[in-house]
Amino acid sequence: MTDRFATRLLAWFDVSGRHDLPWQHPRSPYRVWLSEIMLQQTQVKTAAPYFERFMAALPTLRDLASAPLDDVLALWSGLGYYARARNLHAAAKRCVELYDGELPRNLDALTALPGIGRSTAAAIASQAWGERCAILDGNVKRVLTRYHGIDGYPGLPAVEKKLWLLAEDHVAHAQLPPLRMADYTQAQMDLGATLCTRADPACVLCPMQDDCVARREGRVADLPTPKPGKTPPQKYAHVLWAEDSDGRILLQRRPPSGIWASLWTLPQAEDDTLAQDWFQQHLTGDYARAQVLPAIDHAFSHYKLQLQPLRWHGTALRGRIGDNDDLRWVAREELGAIGIPAPIRKLLEASAREP
Repeated sequence: MTDRFATRLLAWFDVSGRHDLPWQHPRSPYRVWLSEIMLQQTQVKTAAPYFERFMAALPTLRDLASAPLDDVLALWSGLGYYARARNLHAAAKRCVELYDGELPRNLDALTALPGIGRSTAAAIASQAWGERCAILDGNVKRVLTRYHGIDGYPGLPAVEKKLWLLAEDHVAHAQLPPLRMADYTQAQMDLGATLCTRADPACVLCPMQDDCVARREGRVADLPTPKPGKTPPQKYAHVLWAEDSDGRILLQRRPPSGIWASLWTLPQAEDDTLAQDWFQQHLTGDYARAQVLPAIDHAFSHYKLQLQPLRWHGTALRGRIGDNDDLRWVAREELGAIGIPAPIRKLLEASAREP
């Protein structure tokens, strides 16, 4: 059965797979690595334009390593999960220090780099160098879970271990020359992304339908087993949108860890009292004259956040504060070059379109 899995998958991929993705031409280690990091928790159609922009600005690993973190975060701004960008930058620096500016070809060395896990390392090795490596990203988990009829939430260690063994078994028994390993890896991801989707999978078009346990047993809709339900907590915060007499916006750098780490954003406080305290300590003007804007809802992986924007015009920093490393005035035309969280950027850009 394992031989048929790879044979049928590649036959389908040659006709119906994705062959025009920007990181496939050429499939250099750096380009493959960047694409794999961008595609963690992000769809291809979203990641592709960011990849093109990133490569235009930082075409080599050494360019990435030498770039200021602020520039890297600005290029990443809007993709979310910014730890990926920080890890990418840190890993590039380590490659310059340890591997002469190249990605290491050894799997253990790859996984030792920040932001590169077991599946990502295998995806890089198989696509960049044709190594016989099994991958297990979200798409592949879904395909294997249905194909083999595996019960249990795939994020559980015991279930994931079983899926890894199946993925490795398929690679071990497949008749795959090195030149086809990249295609085999891409084919698995493509099948999960285009046919074996989470909702409304196109089983009638699937090359694996004759051997798929979930289809044969009528359990396609039940697999993979959903994650045990848990209502994410709701949090609230105020964001202080201060503009000076020249229309510049006051931005504050977030701490180096936690949500939106190292990005520039509007100053934030947990409630109205703390927001007023921050305003009075840092800004001139009347806090009570704030323009109260519509609240913004934003979902993180572990909780929901509602932001209440408050806006002031014609403010100034108190003399003892001044611009510093973590607080600065930014002109609107400079916002595009700064890493800013997506909901805050959307808020600022919406105001720029106001009549």
